[in-house]
Amino acid sequence: MDMVVDEEGHAATAGVDFVERLGPDASATVFAALRDPADLARAAAVSRSWRTLVMAVHLSKIQCLRLFPEVSIFTRIEQSATSSSSSNNGVNEEDAGSTATATAWENHKREQRVYMRLVHALLSPLLSPHTWQGCIAACIGASSTDNFPEEGIQNTLVPGDHVNDMESYWSSGGQEDPGVPEFLVYKLCSDLCFIDEIRIQPFRAYEQPDHPIYSARYVRVKFGCPKLPLRLEDLVSEDHEGQLTADDNYMWMYTSSEFPMLQENVLQSFKFPRPVLCIGGVVKVEFLGRIQKQVYDDLYYICMAHVQVLGTPLPQELGAAPCEDGIVLKYFPEHEPSRDSGCNRPKWHDIEARIWRALKATGQGIGFNQELLSRLLGPSL
Repeated sequence: MDMVVDEEGHAATAGVDFVERLGPDASATVFAALRDPADLARAAAVSRSWRTLVMAVHLSKIQCLRLFPEVSIFTRIEQSATSSSSSNNGVNEEDAGSTATATAWENHKREQRVYMRLVHALLSPLLSPHTWQGCIAACIGASSTDNFPEEGIQNTLVPGDHVNDMESYWSSGGQEDPGVPEFLVYKLCSDLCFIDEIRIQPFRAYEQPDHPIYSARYVRVKFGCPKLPLRLEDLVSEDHEGQLTADDNYMWMYTSSEFPMLQENVLQSFKFPRPVLCIGGVVKVEFLGRIQKQVYDDLYYICMAHVQVLGTPLPQELGAAPCEDGIVLKYFPEHEPSRDSGCNRPKWHDIEARIWRALKATGQGIGFNQELLSRLLGPSL
């Protein structure tokens, strides 16, 4: 078999497409060995047959599920009505011969594009953890408030425990039973946020005898999606305490373990074992177990001065919404950043070496004909 060498000295097999030689099943197994989404994107750009295989086998979705199992909650992808009506839903005759086939092929292309965009958005903050930022956009409500609005949840958005020399904090209602829990519910800045850490500062009442700290014994966090879109009037304001705090208003898709809280007036960090994708843009911070009684009424209270939710909001072209059978992954291509048409095209010549490395690392190449793979992909590295 004739071999050609490109300008950088890489050997390649002339006129051979291993997808056609191995068949779809074996080829899909080879491509599934790729663990880096960038490699899968490069493979899909090599040729029409490679791109067709990547799309037909849903490899972008499979790779995203393997890296982030929580995205399995999405039942389907919906493209925004504006972009759907303005886009060309047909394909040329080389790709499809009928309207039904063209529609299916267009859905395959959209799924590949969306899941590649999703996995890229989820991996980017892991490679640059310094990009974590505060993600709280508004307050939805609290389980109870002792004096609203003076001691309302909105005070927890302000850093520290004093504003203009006045105490700033949220206070629960008083309870005789120290086991009664409390919670705060917030709306995040995006439907999809990749959350790494929660920070909370318990409040210290300097104006009370012995300066007590009204912390909780444990903290637990839930992420979820509202069953109906949140309206502006549903959020906490100066004259509105918020009504959508009950659990039956939300679909909770993640619940953390219980983090012990110190009885200290400092900003305490509660870091998840791995960053968590918040699908739906709602976070519920639960406080379990009361520690401090107030001397004036002999009741237990929980008071918090400041709450932070640190993470990264996903790009504007990706969103989430509830549906009858679960959660829809929303796609808004009109929000995608424009690409620089003058940028250099990536080089694909090293894709064979990457496939070899992936097969060797996972052991998936053992069952293949090694001589055939060597002739199709070049010598193993």
